[in-house]
Amino acid sequence: MRSVPAGAGRSARASAAVAGASAGDVASAGSASGDVTAAVGSVGGDGAATTGGGSACGGGRGNWAVRGGGVRSTIGADRVAGPVWAQDNAPAATNAASTVRDPTRAAQRRAESQRKGMDTMSEGVDATAETGDQGATPGGRAMPSSLYVVATPLGNAADLTFRALAILRSADLVAAEDTRVTAPFLKRYGIAATLVSLHAHNEAQRSRTVIEALTAGRSVALVSDAGTPAISDPGARLVRDVHAAGYAVVPIPGPSAVAAAVSAAGLAAERFAFLGFLPTQAKARRILLETVAPLPFALVVYEAPHRVRATVAALAEALGGARPLVVARELTKVFETVARMPLSDAGAWFDGDPNRVRGEFVLVVDAPDAPVTGEEVLPPEADRWLRALLAELPPARAARAAAAATGFARDALYARALALRPPQAED
Repeated sequence: MRSVPAGAGRSARASAAVAGASAGDVASAGSASGDVTAAVGSVGGDGAATTGGGSACGGGRGNWAVRGGGVRSTIGADRVAGPVWAQDNAPAATNAASTVRDPTRAAQRRAESQRKGMDTMSEGVDATAETGDQGATPGGRAMPSSLYVVATPLGNAADLTFRALAILRSADLVAAEDTRVTAPFLKRYGIAATLVSLHAHNEAQRSRTVIEALTAGRSVALVSDAGTPAISDPGARLVRDVHAAGYAVVPIPGPSAVAAAVSAAGLAAERFAFLGFLPTQAKARRILLETVAPLPFALVVYEAPHRVRATVAALAEALGGARPLVVARELTKVFETVARMPLSDAGAWFDGDPNRVRGEFVLVVDAPDAPVTGEEVLPPEADRWLRALLAELPPARAARAAAAATGFARDALYARALALRPPQAED
């Protein structure tokens, strides 16, 4: 999902040296002024982390520690957990000190450590170490002839995972939705990667380029501008083509706008359907919404700021104003907003503050309320399914097939099928 800066704010500085990498500005919507410094296994902080797996704990202002394998490292940081601060998302660049290690010396040290039976990473993050979970995917270095689908932060740079960082450091090629966005992002961590663009207009051509690289034994990392690639973003065709070519596709999970929004929505529904961006044409949008309206699922939609008002109006018209709506705006950024309201109140909510239509949106509509009576009220869609099925099947089998296709209760469908069946039909 593309990250769109939004909202006014004051410039600030943020310096971060992560895993021995260079530091820089953190892409965001505006923020308040301030400084924040975090160092992991590098200069530029209050402490330096040594190698060795383990878990990180602690939070608030002060120092925190990483322990593992009998090695203790203290890492100085202003804040490592808790609510988003303006400093986490400051848009201004800084000249924070960083170290870029000599790859030749690093390889020599790594080889020496391996001879001693040790697993050591030169950047302070043991990406090749076992996780302790016997079922986990081993290692964090990019392997030859493999495509890695790497999630990157939506807005808060602290959301980048250690594993994603290790893959981006070690991949031979990085396929990016927009190299102008990805190049400074990688530079922030001292990663001098070979970049190629892969977007909606050249994905077919670039898929051939990537498969040629995989055939040559190179490793490739796929990234979007923000979040997880191939989810309402370029990359799905590439992944499909790489599967067809017989090469490994490895997900590197992390930030995802749809997962973040659903987790903060408090849904009553046990299931949700992700619709991505709705069609821009009114007729196509109406047909899609009428199709999904009767489903007993929550609906998740991405939307851009210039269309969000029209989209919530269309949702209210097709789904009914009583269904709960959660507006998740500018997730993980300074002006993050998560608001819950009936669909019928959404227009007034947006009118209440002009800033509420800025940024990027995830709209989550909860499932319709269950009927208060003992019988389930079936929508017209159920009748269309049943009439078509009853032309070929007895009522019991027609109800079973309709339940599998629509998610409606089979008992209610069977009762309706008995009422709809032609007089000559027999069980």
